[in-house]
Amino acid sequence: MSTVIQASTEIDLEDATVARKKPDEPTDRELVARLVDQARAEGVDLVGENGLLGRLTKLVLESALEGEITDHLGHDKHERSGNETGNTRNGSRSKTVITDVGPVEITVPRDRNGSFEPKIVRKRQRRLSGVDEMVISLAAKGLTTGEISAHLAEVYGADVSKQTISTITDKVLDGMTEWQNRPLDSVYPVIFIDAIHVKLREGQVANRPIYVALAVTVDGERDILGLWAGDGGEGAKFWLHVLTEIKNRGVGDALMVVCDGLKGLPQAIETVWPQAVVQTCVVHLLRASFRYAARQHWDAIAKALKPVYAAPTEAGALERFLEFAEVWGGKYPAIVKLWEDAWAEFVPFLNFDTEIRRVICSTNAIESVNARIRRAVKARGHFPNEQAALKCVYMAIMSLDPTGKGRKRWITRWKAALNAFAITFEGRLIPTTR
Repeated sequence: MSTVIQASTEIDLEDATVARKKPDEPTDRELVARLVDQARAEGVDLVGENGLLGRLTKLVLESALEGEITDHLGHDKHERSGNETGNTRNGSRSKTVITDVGPVEITVPRDRNGSFEPKIVRKRQRRLSGVDEMVISLAAKGLTTGEISAHLAEVYGADVSKQTISTITDKVLDGMTEWQNRPLDSVYPVIFIDAIHVKLREGQVANRPIYVALAVTVDGERDILGLWAGDGGEGAKFWLHVLTEIKNRGVGDALMVVCDGLKGLPQAIETVWPQAVVQTCVVHLLRASFRYAARQHWDAIAKALKPVYAAPTEAGALERFLEFAEVWGGKYPAIVKLWEDAWAEFVPFLNFDTEIRRVICSTNAIESVNARIRRAVKARGHFPNEQAALKCVYMAIMSLDPTGKGRKRWITRWKAALNAFAITFEGRLIPTTR
């Protein structure tokens, strides 16, 4: 059966060549439809082992290789002119390459001098580039090496080991290093900073923070500035190191920095950017409040706190907070103290235009990124080392917006806020020169 379909494919490909010379003959689309119909009639699958797409891939690759060796030798097959150079064809060898449609066995021509270096399928190459991209994409979506291996075997019939998959994904490390050290814009309207925790197996499994900094550019685009693996020590001290690195990469000014309520963090931000407004994330304050309350009271507490952060002025917020403390302070005094301690960094956004309030009163912008990261790391349980964790997180954020629609939504969402920023921080919000 395989011989029949290969012969019929070769005949139809010859017909395709003729069709280009005769306008009244079937088009390429019609020829493809004929091939598909013929394969179905003969019981040949389109994909999988010995499938039509695999055989077409084989023919295309072998034709390309034949063209390459012809260019290399300077004469067609069976021509005697090769005797003048002393180099001629010298048979061929078989190899199997993994392609997007599964494993394909191809015949690679050889020359007598051994100087032929094919480009489309290089020596010792066992995978075409599309397969590598597929593996990296699957890894970025959170699949483990074992799950990717099983997926390729089930869908494409390709036997790709977990070690090979790990080797493929290691290709992103060079790109990650370059990305992590790239120059940044001179000013950002807002920088959101946060940390997620991953499990590392270094002696024993322990939680380690991965620090993430996300900025909004003067054009309203999202720009993830970098990723840093913490040592598990004092968070504010490490953030000072991170923010200093960001400044050294070109960020001379940040209008606002939105963060959680970590003790010492406002002072670290002020050290790097003295003019920056530090805004504590309302979402983090609410989550921290819930830690001190019984689950059955969460909804009531959230409802009672909403008038505080939705108040039109700082005076109004203080009044609403005193009402909250009167009702809940006796039962949950730790919640009241939490808000009192964070008050100085909580209220700045109340002094700004509603457009600015809407986008900076929480770290929702970075929370959506963190949610994608958490999905990617959850399936792995824990990582063998810091580099493996960073690689996983990097691949996850590089696949955030494959269609580009997210970028358009960001720009649309931030236009009104950026206009408000330009007026509120007059003279500081300058366009980037990069």
